[in-house]
Amino acid sequence: MTRTELHLEKPKSKFMLVSIILLGSLIALFTALYFYSQSLITIEAPKKDLGQKIVIQLPSGKSVFTYENLVVKEEGKLFYKGERNTLDLTGGIIVYEEWE
Repeated sequence: MTRTELHLEKPKSKFMLVSIILLGSLIALFTALYFYSQSLITIEAPKKDLGQKIVIQLPSGKSVFTYENLVVKEEGKLFYKGERNTLDLTGGIIVYEEWE
């Protein structure tokens, strides 16, 4: 064998080329199906019934816009109990009106 024959690339078999293309296309197909199936999954929190929209007029003249089910009367006091905080609204007057 001559030096040029040693350094020339040998032609690859068709079986190897077809198997590489088939393997690559299968990997691409599984990847595409995985991302497609992930986009179909949606988890939504249940909607809470917060009641009617109300406005609370405070003695200082300020207004608090909230929902009816977030306002609680305990021991003669009026409290706003939100998700993360509690406000004392004692002395406020509740007015039922729509706001945006």
